Amino acid sequence: MNRPTENEVRLVWRILSWIGIINQLSDARTARALTAIKLPYPQFILLNHFAFRPNEARTVSGIASAMQQPQPGITKTVKKLIERRYVRAVPSPSDRRSKRLFITPRGLEMHESAIQTLVPVYRDVFALWSEAEMTDLLARLDPLKVWLDTKGRE
Repeated sequence: MNRPTENEVRLVWRILSWIGIINQLSDARTARALTAIKLPYPQFILLNHFAFRPNEARTVSGIASAMQQPQPGITKTVKKLIERRYVRAVPSPSDRRSKRLFITPRGLEMHESAIQTLVPVYRDVFALWSEAEMTDLLARLDPLKVWLDTKGRE
C-alpha cells in the first residue's frame, strides 16, 4: 500500500474534523430544540434508531453495538423510554434473560413530533441548497457512513 501524501493526510484530517465540528454543533442545536417537547437528546437518538425500522425487534446489546456505545448507557436510556411508554420490552422466546424491544405507536408519535420540531430549526441551513445538491451530498456521505459502520468497527 502506498504511503499517503502529506496533502492527502491533511485533507482526510480536515474532512473528519469538519464532520466532527458539524456533528457537535448540530447535536447542541438539536438538544436545545428538543427541550420544547421535553425529549432529551439521548432519548431522541434511540427513538430515531427504532423509527428507522419500526417493526424490527432490538436488544440493548444490539443497539449498543450498532451505536458503538457502552451498554450501561444504552440500558439507562432504554429504561427511560420504557417508562415513558415510547418503547416496550417483550421477553425473548429463546432467552428469558434477554428482552426484545419495540417502538410503540406513542414512541413513533414522539419521534414524528421531534422531527417536526427540528425541521424549522434546520430549514435555514439548507435554504440555499437545491434538492439535487442535498441529494448529492447525501450520496457522497453514505459510503463514509457505511464504511465506518462496517469496517470502521475493526
